[in-house]
Parts: sequence; C-alpha cells; structure tokens
Amino acid sequence: MSAHNTNGLAEFWRSQGAAPDLQLYDVAGHDQALPVYRPDVLETIAKEIDALDEELRALSLDIHDHPELKFEERHAHDALAAFLEKHKWDVQKHYLLETAWVATFVHGAGGRTIGVNSEMDALPGIGHACGHNLIAIAGIAVALALKAAMQKHNIPGKVVLLGTPGEEGGAGKVLLLDKGAYQDMDICLMCHPAPGPKNGASLGSSLALTRLEVEYKGHTAHAALSPWQGQNALDAAVSAYTNVALLRQQLKPTHRVHGVFAGKDWAANIIPDNAQMLWYVRAPTLAEVEEAEPRVRGCFDAAALATGCKVEIAVPSPSVKICDIRQNKALGDTFAQTYRSRTGPIDFIFGINSASTDFGNITYALPSLHPGFSIPTVPDGGNHTPAFTAAAATPEAHQACLEVSKALALTGVRALADDEFFAEVLSTFQEDMKRAKAR
Repeated sequence: MSAHNTNGLAEFWRSQGAAPDLQLYDVAGHDQALPVYRPDVLETIAKEIDALDEELRALSLDIHDHPELKFEERHAHDALAAFLEKHKWDVQKHYLLETAWVATFVHGAGGRTIGVNSEMDALPGIGHACGHNLIAIAGIAVALALKAAMQKHNIPGKVVLLGTPGEEGGAGKVLLLDKGAYQDMDICLMCHPAPGPKNGASLGSSLALTRLEVEYKGHTAHAALSPWQGQNALDAAVSAYTNVALLRQQLKPTHRVHGVFAGKDWAANIIPDNAQMLWYVRAPTLAEVEEAEPRVRGCFDAAALATGCKVEIAVPSPSVKICDIRQNKALGDTFAQTYRSRTGPIDFIFGINSASTDFGNITYALPSLHPGFSIPTVPDGGNHTPAFTAAAATPEAHQACLEVSKALALTGVRALADDEFFAEVLSTFQEDMKRAKAR
C-alpha cells in the first residue's frame, strides 16, 4: 500500500476515535507495483459495466423505491429476473424459496463454476438502510461482466447468479445452502456497502450470531387492589434486561448482546401475565457465541426465579446460527490488487466487522469473498439508519458499487482461467477451515 493511501486511512480512523498509534497494513503484504492479473480482461470487464451504468442505476433506484421485508421481496424478485431475461440469461424464478431466483450462463465445455449473490430485502420502517439495492445490482454487474469476459477471451465455465432473500433476520442464504443452492459452485462472491474512507474497500470479517426468543408467563391481578396475587411477566423481562446489562461487564469487548421486548394486552392497572423478548448474541467466531450463550440464558432463568414466572427460551425458526465471515485470502489478494490499482485503499477495519450476515455460513462451505465498500453518508449515518437509506440512492454510492464490482469480476475470471491460482484458493480455504475448527 502506498504511503499516501496508508496515511489517508490512518487519518480517517483517527478521526473516528482510533488510537493515535494506529497502523494499517497492506492486505497481502505485496508491493503495490505488482501487476494486475490480465489487464486485457479487466478492460473488457470495465467496459461492460460502464456500458450498463444507466440500466443498473435505474434498476437500483427501482428496488430502493420499493422496499420489501424478508421473504416478501416480490417486486425485487420480478424486476431482477426480468432484467436478466432481457440480457438473455437462463432464469429460474421462485428458486427453492418463494422470492429467491437463480440465473445461469455457460460458455464452452467444462471449466469451473463462479457463484455470485444479489441481496434484495429492506428493513422495517427505514427501507434500504443497509444498501441491499446496491448489493442487488452489484451481483448483476459482476455476473454480466463475467459473461462478457468469458465470451471475448474464450474462457470456459459457468456463472450462477443467486438472488438471496431474507438476509435481514431470515438467514435466507443458510436456507438456500441447506437446500443445495451452493453445491455446484467452486467459489462465491458478493459485496456490501458501509460508511468508510473515501473510495475505500475492506476485507474485514463479521460477527457470528445466534438469536434467542424468550417468553415469560405470569398471572394477572389488579395492580393496586391485590398485586400480591399476580406474577409480573413484565417485571421478569425488565429484570432479564438488567441482568444482561450487568453481564456485559464480564463479556469480552468484542461481544454484543442486545434485545427488545413486547407484550400483549398490557395495561397500567393490570399485572402483565406475558412478555416476549428477542435477543441477539454475537461474537467474532461461532465458538465464542456458543461459549457466551449459556451465560445469557442464565440471565433469563434468574429473572424468572426472581419474579415467580415461568420462562421458555427457544431459537427462532429457522433454527440456525450465523457464522462469521472467513474471507478467502487468495481471492482477497487478487481483489485487493485490482481494487487498489483502479480505485482506492484496502483495510480490515470498516465494512460490517461488528455486524452479522448469513453469507458467513457460505464462507464456511466454500471459498468465498465478501468485501465491504464505502459510500458517502453523514456523521452517525451508518447502516440501519434513515441517513444510510438516503445514501444508498446517491450517484456516488452507485459509482462506488460499480467500481467494487469490476474488481470482483476480475477475481472471478482468475478463478476460472488460472488453474494454479484456483489451487491456491482451495488450499487457503482448507487451511482456514482447519484453523476455524481448532478454536
């Protein structure tokens, strides 16, 4: 990484409160002067994506203007499928899940299969506040650029573009993984927007996650006349919330535990006999989540004991744990070299490091890459805020999306065309899985 880029990144992160002695390192330890893989192919990719600019922009804004919650992405499903049909892809609608879809392209005989993901869902009340409209078109841009490069440079292989619903709380990719949607892919690629340094990209990880549904059952009574006759489920929920707050001091700083509670037919003059809570437990690895989870469950049990209520703790359906992202180093090195040569710096810091994604499970199943890319937003206007919803529709965010798509597409081409490189992709994946299982 050049001194200019390194200093720029350090300046950005110090402005965000990082330590004064913060140091940043090149993703691969390589000299920036190393040549980019196949500049001729990169030129083909860039021309194809640039030619699609206006079409992709219109598609992104269409999805942004029609936000849909998990597994309800019917407008996005139809719009994305229609776009790919127009570009002569073989599209299967309602693929394995109602709002999932898959589009495929094959060139030549044999070759490997490159998987690409497009997300589509929005958030309750704040729309596309995680920028999934950008992720949707990034997947299409990567796939169409791969097609153009394979045709022009006669590279055999297959591209599978998978429309993945329900990322926000639905673990849609895990459901698709269990149903076999990823079984024929040799690698899988996608990207995600976030606030960050100008023109930056990140190859950081994410947090593993489990969800817990907690229900307290008590007994109603008149809150003034005879409160001693009741068991207050709301008190149990409040006590549990406080217990978790006290537990946080003894959890690692990298762990996250957070939740909300609700009830039915509550009134100020009635002792509540019910309360429901939804909690997330997150940590840098799945092993750490499984270590922290029993301690959190103990907070819920203690609240039931203190209030005389009954408690039921369940893992919501789909009953899956979300894994951390394991970025494939070989894929990451190629992506980083390409991105830095055209666009900007690479780091491991921003992106969705302290959030979670169901793509983490895909990275445990096959060699995968999930870079973050920065889009401009206002201070404190990061993911899952109304400000980020607005940011995801800006021309600047759109251009950032296209640039990261170009680097991802070249990474996919190299996995198709370079046998020695693909062997390295497989070996780094196998080595990383050994490390993950050893923890």
